[in-house]
Amino acid sequence: MHEFMSWVASPDSIGLNLIIALAMLVVGWAVSDVLGAGVRKAAARSSRIDPTIVPIVRSIVVWTIRGFTLIAVLARFGVQTASIIAVLGAAGLAIGLALQGTLQNIAAGIMLLALRPLRAGEYVSVVGKADGTVEEVGLFLTHFRQSDGIQITLPNSLVWGNPIVNYSRNATRRLDFQVGVRYGDDLDLAVETLRGLIGHHKLALPEPKPQVMVNEYRDSTVMINIRVWAQSSDYWDLNFDLYQSARKALEDVGLHLPIPVREVRTLTSGGQGA
Repeated sequence: MHEFMSWVASPDSIGLNLIIALAMLVVGWAVSDVLGAGVRKAAARSSRIDPTIVPIVRSIVVWTIRGFTLIAVLARFGVQTASIIAVLGAAGLAIGLALQGTLQNIAAGIMLLALRPLRAGEYVSVVGKADGTVEEVGLFLTHFRQSDGIQITLPNSLVWGNPIVNYSRNATRRLDFQVGVRYGDDLDLAVETLRGLIGHHKLALPEPKPQVMVNEYRDSTVMINIRVWAQSSDYWDLNFDLYQSARKALEDVGLHLPIPVREVRTLTSGGQGA
C-alpha cells in the first residue's frame, strides 16, 4: 500500500513511465510486424517450407512478441507479472470452457497442419460444405477460392470433421468420358476412331494404357466409354477438348449423333392401333 501511495504521489514518475510504456508498445508492435513479414518472406524464398503453415506460424510469432511486450509494460508500472500470468491462466481456463467451439477450431487447425490432408494451392472438396482451391489454413478458419473467384471461409472444425476429397494431391488423374453412337452404326469403326484420337492426343498419358470400350445400351444410343489418364493440371483441358474432338472425329468417318426414336401409336374409333 505504501509503495502504491508513493507511486501515485509522484506525477513525474507517472509521466516518465507512460512515455516509456508507450515507446515499448510502439517498438514491440513494430518488431512483431517486421518479424511477421520476415516469416512470410522467408517462406516465399524457400521451396522446402509448406505455405500452408505460414499463416499460423506468423500469428504465433506476432502475438508471442506482443504478449511479452504487454507483460513488460505492466512490469514497468510495478505490476507483479507472476500474478498477472496466474490470473491470465485462470481467465484462460474460464474463457476456454466458455468458448469450446473456438478451441475446437484451433485444435482442428493444428490437426490439419500436422496431418496435411490439404495444402495451400490444392483444389479440394470438403464434402457437403465447399469446393475450391485452398488459400490459407488459419488458426480458426480455412479459406477457399472457388473456380468462379468467390471466396469461401469455413471454421477449421467443419473442415476437419468432414470427408476431404483432394483433387490435386496426386500427380495424375483418370478421366472417364462417354460418347454416344446410334444403333446401326459401325461400333468397331467408332471404337478404333476414338482409340486413334486418344493415342495421338498430347494431353493423354500413354501409361496407364487408355481404354475405349462399349459399356452401356440406352434408348437409340450405344455408349462408348473412354478411360484415359492425364496430369492433374491437364485434367480439365483434356475433358473439355474431348467434348469437341471426339464428336468431330466420329462425324469425320461418317458416324452421326444419335437421335432419340419414339414409337407413337394412336387408337382409331374401332379400337385398333395405327
